[in-house]
Amino acid sequence: MSLLQSVDATANPTFVVTDIEADGPTPLHNSMLSFASVAIDADGNRYGEFEAVLIPRPDRKQNEQTMDWWQTQPEAWEAATTGDEAPEVVMPRFADWVDSLPGPHVFVAAPMIFDGLWMDHYLDEYAGTRVLGGPFKTRQIFKGGGVCLYTMAGTLRGAPYLDWGMSKLPAEFYGHVPHTHKAIDDARGFANVLVELLKLSRALPPITGTPSDFR
Repeated sequence: MSLLQSVDATANPTFVVTDIEADGPTPLHNSMLSFASVAIDADGNRYGEFEAVLIPRPDRKQNEQTMDWWQTQPEAWEAATTGDEAPEVVMPRFADWVDSLPGPHVFVAAPMIFDGLWMDHYLDEYAGTRVLGGPFKTRQIFKGGGVCLYTMAGTLRGAPYLDWGMSKLPAEFYGHVPHTHKAIDDARGFANVLVELLKLSRALPPITGTPSDFR
């Protein structure tokens, strides 16, 4: 059974739309500074928000190019570094918050390969769980492989791959929430985008046929 097939098709999932800010491109060498999540269903009903600022890891270092960019974003930098807490405190608290939401829970990010990678790493390191749901023995707070808004937006727009991108979407899709590089602002905007993309998805004819035996 695949990860997607293991999810109850009749359930109404809560999407945990998440944005992260970091001092470099990879959790292997750098630190996550802050993140925020908005819990929302496909109809736009909201079930709460979660925000956190993290103490940088002592075993990681700042990326010079990323820090040069942060110099151009003083307000966002202040938001990403003020009131920081230890990740070993924050990540279990976040996992408990996800568990408190109506289920099943699905992780959403734009793109998944960036924000999802950071959250998966920190949850694995500090909370004994992961963004990726699957046949694991560890704590499961999410179902399936998550949703990449970047990919979803590109395919539903019918655009060629090299023309994909969140900036290609109209401001109305974001609910006119500015993309400020403050995690909570960006998560709120992406949550609005998800609802609009799901509307487009539901308008498409369903794919029918014999289910594959992919495992």
